[in-house]
Amino acid sequence: MSALTVEGITKDFGGLRAVDRVTLTAKPGERLAIIGPNGAGKTTLFNLITGLLPPSEGKITLFDRELTHLPIHRRARLGLARTFQITTLFQNLTVLQSALLAVQASDSARFTLHRSIASYPHLLDRAQTLLSQWGLADRKETLTKHLSYGEQRQLELVLALAGTPKVLLLDEPTAGLSPAETMSVSGMMQRLPRDITILIIEHDMDVAFDLADRIAVLFQGRLLTQGTKEEIRNNPEVAEIYLGTDHA
Repeated sequence: MSALTVEGITKDFGGLRAVDRVTLTAKPGERLAIIGPNGAGKTTLFNLITGLLPPSEGKITLFDRELTHLPIHRRARLGLARTFQITTLFQNLTVLQSALLAVQASDSARFTLHRSIASYPHLLDRAQTLLSQWGLADRKETLTKHLSYGEQRQLELVLALAGTPKVLLLDEPTAGLSPAETMSVSGMMQRLPRDITILIIEHDMDVAFDLADRIAVLFQGRLLTQGTKEEIRNNPEVAEIYLGTDHA
């Protein structure tokens, strides 16, 4: 059984084909990096998988459950989570308040409107445990807008993990980070448990190659090639098209 499969997935915007019949499979626990130049269709592919965009053609399956036409919240309930290229956080909530909202979203307490969140100690315990595990416990009372950009990236990962996802999509998690922040976020991703399947879009090749078990290369909306890290490193077409190096 595969964790995530996209079969012939296609997205047209009028006369522009942004994703062109892409077929990919990620095995349970696998780390699959998706690389390619700007405009290759990487984020559009993520938007199709997570339901932000409807596909023009194709099929999406999560652990043999078809997702192709399910709304975003149904996909999340089935174990699909993601982060975004640009952080999407509640800037005026504290770190702990944000974590509480995230853990409540995957708990039956989300249906109860007449009780205070303080009456659910298990949610507070879960939120505080997540923050401790991922190095944000000492920032729990800090407003999100006062976190560094690297800390906001860490918080976004924590919120994605709050729903105990089976498949996690990371869209440029180190974009805009300093070298020190990149090292911190990269280390956090390396520590993610192996029962979570990860798809990562990443322009930093060091980060992508350190994290990935396998790499897929998109170019002009199509799957150019996929393979092991060594196969991709030694592929002259990838070097010429993606890295801008002529191996001829």
